[in-house]
Amino acid sequence: MSSPSTQPVKMPDALVILFFVIIVAGCLAAIVTPGKFAQTEKTLANGDTRLVVDADSFTYVEDTSASITLFDDSGNTTGVLNYAFDGMVSGDKWGSAVGVVAFILIVGGAFGIVMQTGAINNGIMALISRFKNADNLLIPLIFILFSLGGAVFGMGEEAIAFCIVLVPLVVALGYDGITAVLITYVATQIGFATSWMNPFSVAIAQGIADVPLLSGHEFRMLMWLVFTVFGLLFTLQYAKKIKRAPSTVTPNEIDTETNFSGLDKVILLLFTAAIVWVIWGVMVHAYYIPQIASQFFTMGIAIGIVACVGGRMRANDVSDAFVDGARALLPAALIVGMAKGIVLILGGDDVTSPSVLNTILHVTASGLSETGALVSALLMLVFQGVFNFFVASGSGQAAITMPLMAPLADLVGITRQVSVLAFQLGDGLTNLIIPTSASLIGCLGVAKVEWLVWFRFIWKFVLALFVLASAAIMIAVVIGYA
Repeated sequence: MSSPSTQPVKMPDALVILFFVIIVAGCLAAIVTPGKFAQTEKTLANGDTRLVVDADSFTYVEDTSASITLFDDSGNTTGVLNYAFDGMVSGDKWGSAVGVVAFILIVGGAFGIVMQTGAINNGIMALISRFKNADNLLIPLIFILFSLGGAVFGMGEEAIAFCIVLVPLVVALGYDGITAVLITYVATQIGFATSWMNPFSVAIAQGIADVPLLSGHEFRMLMWLVFTVFGLLFTLQYAKKIKRAPSTVTPNEIDTETNFSGLDKVILLLFTAAIVWVIWGVMVHAYYIPQIASQFFTMGIAIGIVACVGGRMRANDVSDAFVDGARALLPAALIVGMAKGIVLILGGDDVTSPSVLNTILHVTASGLSETGALVSALLMLVFQGVFNFFVASGSGQAAITMPLMAPLADLVGITRQVSVLAFQLGDGLTNLIIPTSASLIGCLGVAKVEWLVWFRFIWKFVLALFVLASAAIMIAVVIGYA
C-alpha cells in the first residue's frame, strides 16, 4: 500500500497569527497589574499646546472589576472574544481603526473603477513600448521620490493608493508585487524614520522633549541619504533578481495587446489631476484620512462618468467595479481592524486610564534608568520599535513615550535630541514589518502578498536597517548630538 503524498507545510494566515497574539495579550492582561499616568499641558516651541504624560505620576490601579474577561456582554470593555468587533469599530474617522478601514475600502473601490476602465493598463503598455528600458530610471526615481515624501510630510497611508497604480506597472516591466511595495511603502518608511522635518513625528517629539523644532537637521539629512541609498541598493538587487527569474508571488497577468485611445488620455488626465490634488491637500492643508479618502472617491466618480459617456462602461459596471475594488482590499481592512483589538485587550492607549500598556511603559522606563548612556540609547531604540507594534501612529507614540524618554535621557547622560532620534528610528523602521501597521497591510493587500511571505522576505533587511540605526544612535551619543 503506497503511502499518502506529503502535503507541503503552509504557514498560518496573518489572521491566524493575529488570533494567537490576542491570546497572549489576554494572558498579559490577566497577570499584569494595570496602571495609569496623569497628564499635564505643555506649550511647544511653535506656540501650540498639547497634553503630555507626567512622567512622575504613574500609579498602579488594583481594580479587579476591570480585569480581562473571555467575553464581555456589557459593551463597556473588551473581552478576548470581543476583539474583532471592538477593534473594527474603535477610534474615529481620523485614524485607527474605523477610519483606516473605511479609507482602505473607499480608496480600493475608487481605484477599482479606474482599473476597470483599462486606461491604466493601456497607458502602462504604451509607456513600456515607447521606453523599453524605462525601469532602469523609473525604479530609482520612484524610490527616491517616495522616500522624500516620507521625510517631508510623513507619507504613509497615501502609499496604498500609489501601490494600486504601480503594481500593474512593475509587473508589466517584469517584476512582482514585492518590488512595488519596496519602491513605494518601504521607501516612505525609510524617509519617515530618518526625516529631518516630518511634522507628524519629528516636530511633535522635539516639541514635547523641549528640543528646538527641526533642529539637528544636518545629521538627519545625512542619515536619510545613507538609509535611502542602502534601501535603494537592496531594492535594485531584488528587482534585478526578479527580472532574471520572475516570481510567482503576485499572479498578475497584463494583456500586452492594448490600444491607447483618446478616452484613455482623458481618464489618465483626470487621474493625474486627482493625484496632484491629493499631494497639494496634504502639503498645503494637512489633509489626512477623511479628506484623502473623499478625494479619491471623487476621482472614482469623475472617471466613472467619463467612462460611461465614452461608452466604455455602464453605470452598473461602475458600481460593480467599486465593489470589486473594495472587496480586493477587504482582507487588509479586516487585519487593520482586528489588530487594534490587541491594544484594547491590554486596556487601550489612553495614558490616563488603567491599562497593562501603561504598566509596560512605566516598567521599561524604570529599567532603562539603571543602565549607562550608550546602552540606554540603544535600548530606547529597541523599546520604541517594540512599542510601535501597539501604537503604530507616529504622533500618538510621540505623545505617549517622549514625556518619559526625554527626562530619562537627562538621567542617563544623553541629550534629548538622541532620545528623539531613537523614537523616530524605532517608530519608523518597524513599520516595515509589524502586522498592526495599516499602511503596510494595505499595500500588501494591493500587491497580493501575504504578510508571512513578506515577513520571510523583509526581516533580514529590517535587521540590517536596525544595525544602521544602532550605529547612528552610537555616533549621536559619542558626538553629543544636540
